[in-house]
Amino acid sequence: MTYQAPVRDYAFLLRDVLQLERYADLPAFADASIDTVDAVLEEAGKFTSEVLAPLNGVGDKEGCVWSPDFTVRTPSGFKDAYAKLVEGGWPGLGSDPTYGGQGLPHVVNVAFSEMSSSANMAFSMYPGLTHGAYSAIVVGGTPEQKDLYLPKLASFQWAGTMNLTEPHCGTDLGLLRTKAVPQADGTYRISGQKIWISGGEQDLTENIVHLVLARIEGAPAGVRGISLFIVPKFIPDADGNPGERNAVKCLGLEEKMGIHGNATCVISHEESVGWLIGEENQGLKLMFVMMNEARLGVGLQGIAQAEAAYQAAAAFAKERLQGRSLTGPKNPDGPADPIIVHPDVRRMLMDARAIVEGGRAFMAWTALHGDLSHASPDEAVRQKGRDYMALMTPVVKAFLTDRGFQVCSDAMQVHGGSGFTEHFPASQYLRDVRIALIYEGTNGVQALDLVGRKLAADGGRAVMSFFAELDAFSAEIDGEAAMKPFADGLAKAKGELQEATMWLMQHGLANPDNAGAASTDYLHLFGLTALAYMWALQARAALARIAAGDTDPFYETKLVIGRYYLERVLPETASRLAKLKGGSELMMKLPAEAF
Repeated sequence: MTYQAPVRDYAFLLRDVLQLERYADLPAFADASIDTVDAVLEEAGKFTSEVLAPLNGVGDKEGCVWSPDFTVRTPSGFKDAYAKLVEGGWPGLGSDPTYGGQGLPHVVNVAFSEMSSSANMAFSMYPGLTHGAYSAIVVGGTPEQKDLYLPKLASFQWAGTMNLTEPHCGTDLGLLRTKAVPQADGTYRISGQKIWISGGEQDLTENIVHLVLARIEGAPAGVRGISLFIVPKFIPDADGNPGERNAVKCLGLEEKMGIHGNATCVISHEESVGWLIGEENQGLKLMFVMMNEARLGVGLQGIAQAEAAYQAAAAFAKERLQGRSLTGPKNPDGPADPIIVHPDVRRMLMDARAIVEGGRAFMAWTALHGDLSHASPDEAVRQKGRDYMALMTPVVKAFLTDRGFQVCSDAMQVHGGSGFTEHFPASQYLRDVRIALIYEGTNGVQALDLVGRKLAADGGRAVMSFFAELDAFSAEIDGEAAMKPFADGLAKAKGELQEATMWLMQHGLANPDNAGAASTDYLHLFGLTALAYMWALQARAALARIAAGDTDPFYETKLVIGRYYLERVLPETASRLAKLKGGSELMMKLPAEAF
């Protein structure tokens, strides 16, 4: 099976659904004409399918190799592919032209990122984290730090990492022990051990810029005393080139279930030289710039792996002969029919497309609001963009990875026993995607963040804005006969989400365990509703193309998959609402000893 990038689907989303040309008068969108975007999508599809996809299995089988000199060798072909990535200018798609980037909107970069992750998730993590480090320095770096590091990170000549987790603490960063000792020359000496550092050591770039959370001596306890430091593998010399080797060592690699092609490192800082970025004791705020970007990227990984797994399952289902159709032979000249004739196989394939194509639209829609939060001249639009980015980030991360994992599991099921072997790619997709439900904050933590922080922020302004947008859209399509199923489905889901929100406001405050017990169901109810909106937007755009005389079957197919989502996936909202209203009493009733 050869991965085929969803170029056609992204062209539809960016041109017809999100209508990027509406924003052509904004400087940030000036270079994102439809012709330019189409060209970027076509070339991205070629690069990811021809260069990255053939290395996916290689990376899985070979993995990375650690050496006693604290270096790491990436799998065969990765170094050459990385050089082609840099040569093609792909890393700088969404970066500031001031630092050598191409300055395209992030929503365009999302398309490349998904294709890259589908083709080779482990490989794509190296540049993905680098862009996160770039973003953190953009926000918090001094002019000198920006001039030194951003051009190298934007071009991916240098890589970036996040150094957060320690052996004794993960999500609870208040327990962090890594210390920073100020020096007379304005630098700091960083000492401590970090674990699970993706890309912490590799042979792809000439330097690695670690962003390290540490506690300055005498700083307050807990998260209020955490600062952020730039700690390069090689200390830049006077000309900004890699100079003296810093005291940063990779002590080993984790043996993992998946993403074998990405080096997951144990990193030791042995009085390594670091530079404070931002203000003392304000490091967590800056790191969250990087983490929030990473969380959106992880949500994208869920959709990306689901797309690749779906493609493999669909190809297998059309070739594998097994049994006869319930309505009579469809392959009368052969010994059996292909399994794609069986309704239950179709169920899994249709579930996959409904989630993947709806989730892809949700990802792109969210990214566009992120672009507008910076690019729009209208403060109300910028505020809405900021609100949506905060509100949607946990939903994008957790909902799309939970559902992406289910799609990958169903893809293995379509393969039957063959999928459980390593002769087919289904196993790798399932193993690789599983980490996405865990890292950058587990999905349970994302759900708690949604109900505990994001809903109540600014008096509930963000969620109320979302409800208002759904109402306005429903009013727009009222009376359009072809849109009625989508209008009805969206109205029902929105009503249930609103009811759930009110229940949380009433019962979560009275007993915080109620909010915790309801959080995952609420997040999935939110995600299902968001995808109902995405399918309604896609249906309206497809109907407009059909009404204009476009006979491409792509648009009729969109309508069929959208209707399937409404009838076979969206009804889950009712059960999610019922479960969350059950509260926490029985969930918390047993004493700990009973488990």
